[in-house]
Parts: sequence; C-alpha cells; structure tokens
Amino acid sequence: MITEPERAIEAPGPWEHRVVAANGARFHVVEAGSGPAVLLIHGFPLFWWTWRHQIVALAEAGYRAIAMDLRGYGGSDHTPRGYDAMTLAADIAGVTRSLGEEQAWIVGHGWGGLGAWTTAALQPAATRGIVPVSMPHPRAMRANTLRGGQWRRMGLLGAVQIPFWPERAFTRQDGARLETLLRTWSADPGWVDEASAAYRSAFLRWPTAHTAVEGYRWAVRSRVRTDGRRYLNAMSTPISVDVLLVHGSADPLLLPSSNRGSRELVSGDYQEWSLPVGHFPQEEAPSQFSDGLLAWLDARRG
Repeated sequence: MITEPERAIEAPGPWEHRVVAANGARFHVVEAGSGPAVLLIHGFPLFWWTWRHQIVALAEAGYRAIAMDLRGYGGSDHTPRGYDAMTLAADIAGVTRSLGEEQAWIVGHGWGGLGAWTTAALQPAATRGIVPVSMPHPRAMRANTLRGGQWRRMGLLGAVQIPFWPERAFTRQDGARLETLLRTWSADPGWVDEASAAYRSAFLRWPTAHTAVEGYRWAVRSRVRTDGRRYLNAMSTPISVDVLLVHGSADPLLLPSSNRGSRELVSGDYQEWSLPVGHFPQEEAPSQFSDGLLAWLDARRG
C-alpha cells in the first residue's frame, strides 16, 4: 500500500534514525550496533531501506551498521546542485566523520557503488575498504560500455537526459514505473511484492523524482566536459584498499564483461563475487549476501 513518504523513510525497526550535517547538507542516517563502522550506500531508485536485512546482520555480528540516504533521496537534503561523483565522495566521507568515525568500510550498490569507488580514490583517509555492488570501477565501466552489447542495456541513461519527462513518468500512478523497473532489473522479482510500496512511497517525496536522476544526467553530460575528464583522470590512480566487487550473474543491466579491467585499477587485495541474481543482490538474496559480506569483513577486521 502506498503511504506518506515520511512513513516509509522513517520506518521503525531495530535501528535508530538520525540527521547529521556534512559537506554543506543534512543527511538522514539509520544505524544499529557498535564496533567497526560499515557505511551502506544505496543506489537508484532506492533509499536506506534496501539495507534493512544487512543492518540487522551487521549489528548482530559486532559492527556499527550505518545506512545513509544519499543527497536528493529519502530524508536527506534535496539540494539544487551536488549530484556529481566528486560531491558524492565528499558526502560519504563527511557523513563518516560527522558520525565520529575516522574510517568506514563502504558498501555501495549501483550509484552508491560508484560512490564507494570514488571515495576510495579521492577520500582514502576515510576509507577502510570497499564493497561495490552492481558497479564496476568507473574507468572500466566506461571502457566496456561499447563491448558485447553493454550499451544496449543502459537505455535509462539516455532516457533521463530528456528534461521534465522522467520526473513525470516516475511520479505518475503513484510511482508505478518504479515497480516496473525493480521487476525488470531483477532475476527473480518476488522480493518486489514486499518492497515496492516502500520504494514508491519514498520516491514520491518531491523533488526526489528530479534529484535522483541528476546523477545520471551528470554521468552522461560530463563525458564532454572538463569536470568529467578531470574526474576520470583522478580515478586512474589505483585503489589502495581491499575491494570486494559483487555482481549478479543474471543482472539485466550489467554484463559480467563490464567488470573487465577493474582488477587492474586496484593495488589492494581484489576479489570478485558473482551471485545468481539480478541487479539487486542485497534484496534478491539477502541472507547469502549478508553472510558473504560478513565473511569478507571478518577476515579483515584485525
């Protein structure tokens, strides 16, 4: 059932809701547990709630689980600007420090995975290690876009470049198009039956339908601008922390070949983990994803 956006965003559970200031904006975060910090970053078209299973699992395993709403999503500020990858990394590092942590393990899905890669490269002092989910290294992603038909799977990137139309499409019929995307991007969309109402409700908080696509607009338009070239140049420095790249083998958006070249851009320990799911491993196989994440973290906990 579609409900008020605030009810979805402030969903109760075995966690605490907070608002913290960082990098010139306010960010809504949800946290549970104590111990080494693990910062969970959602992607499009989700919000912090996508990590509900992992928040509990991490807290029970002795970690401080922190899930944040990105700028322009959920209960965080919807600023008029700031949806480029460099600002995203500064947001992540700023939230980490505002919560009293010098460093965090960063687990990011989709656009949040881009944030994990970028934070490791541009804000290494705040990064203990990263787990990008359904997101290759950005330089590898760009290099592989034209290989093996990957470009045909990225129609959303082109569609959201059109002014006004995406915002109207995403809010029409109480966000029904979001549910269609969630089902289309999943190998087994059964999980959507439980989750779609929350995602649709949160996305209806204006102007989320606008700010949520601004990052994708930047990703395309910056390719021909100096800021985009400057970003890719900065990302050429190998990532020095350990990396676990998680990919759904049945992901309809990203071919396995899109990960090619990511290993060469990491000087720390690099592992790839393929799960038999679609674009949302944390939703489609939550227990398996949580167990694998904890095994990787525990091996590095020291």
